[in-house]
Amino acid sequence: MSVKVIVGAQWGDEGKGKIVDLLSEDVDVVARYQGGANAGHTVVVGDKTYVLHLIPSGILHPNVVCVIGNGVVLDPQAFLDEVAFLESLNIKVRGRLFISHNAHLIMPYHKLIDSLKEQGASKIGTTGRGIGPAYIDKFARVGVKIVDLLHRDVLVKKIRSNIEDKNLLLSKIYNSSEINVDEIVEKYLQFDKQLDEFITDTSLYLSGAIRSGKKILAEGAQGAMLDVDFGTYPYVTSSNPTSGGACTGLGIPPTAVKSVAGVAKAYTTRVGNGPFPTELLDETGDMLRKIGGEYGATTGRPRRCGWLDLFSLKYSVMVNGIEEVALTKLDVLDDFDEIKVCVGYKYKDKQLKSFPLDLCTIEDIEPVYDTLPGWKARISSSTSYEALPSNCRSYVEYIERYLEAPVKIVSVGATRAQTIFR
Repeated sequence: MSVKVIVGAQWGDEGKGKIVDLLSEDVDVVARYQGGANAGHTVVVGDKTYVLHLIPSGILHPNVVCVIGNGVVLDPQAFLDEVAFLESLNIKVRGRLFISHNAHLIMPYHKLIDSLKEQGASKIGTTGRGIGPAYIDKFARVGVKIVDLLHRDVLVKKIRSNIEDKNLLLSKIYNSSEINVDEIVEKYLQFDKQLDEFITDTSLYLSGAIRSGKKILAEGAQGAMLDVDFGTYPYVTSSNPTSGGACTGLGIPPTAVKSVAGVAKAYTTRVGNGPFPTELLDETGDMLRKIGGEYGATTGRPRRCGWLDLFSLKYSVMVNGIEEVALTKLDVLDDFDEIKVCVGYKYKDKQLKSFPLDLCTIEDIEPVYDTLPGWKARISSSTSYEALPSNCRSYVEYIERYLEAPVKIVSVGATRAQTIFR
């Protein structure tokens, strides 16, 4: 029995797709436990680049079964488009990809409300994919679950009731046109026919896999610092990307989780609004963005870039119980004469002892930096840790000492081959 949870340890976009793809070679099941089509997991195999949004990153390995858990909010059209994309590349999907019957559906009104809210002054910086409004309905106990597609009367009743409320909101608050109930009902009944072969009781399936000793990877979306409970609220996602979300998002017991690995970039990025203590609004930030190709896989938005924030990363290690780290995009730092790392925060001239969760404090903190020498050499062709320049190894080992967690994987490029296992 072995469940390993893979979490993004920063604000997302850490390169989880590559790491999950690599680790999937030796597992039986990869299960996605939260988020929606706002995620973008990029996997490079040879000369082909695959961008996945809902389907777990293990799908590129033909012997791996992939699961989309109940904690995910599913956009049916986005899912079907992704299936078609993979099948067009001759990747077998059917028969080894399953969706929880208990997952909630993203409805057209969720996307509409999401985009309208983002036009206001207090926008969060979401992808506009309807994720937040879908989770709102889930926790307001008015959400539409996949299992509801089996019962037309229940589906019609739920959608009709929801749209009455949403139309009032759209017309009175957002001055937007109302939504047609019958069109949505018919559209989603058609989705039911197309989704049917993928739907199963995934909690039951995973329970059986655990009992039979199969190796399972639980894959999160976004990053721990975007967690709705432990992130920089309110500039967060609407679910729990932290390791604890794996249990509730898949219906597996905590006792089944045997290890947690965190994926972190060798620097820090963030998409959307919200505090970012080490953000660089200068040529150095532009350089990180250009060299690292820091543009969102889902939206194409330029990512905000800054030095590695070890203070927030150590908080993430604590909250998630991270026992080992996969460090990605180390090669992006090849050209820097010196590299800074944030080792603490000051607030009103006082050193903080822990990561602040109140917005007023974190928006007014001053990062405390340590400066390390760069290595000024190309590392993308390195195949062993010993082959890395001395200053590069020192950088990795500095991170390990600060986090008190070993860096077990070092990524020096986008492809599978550009990976060093320690």
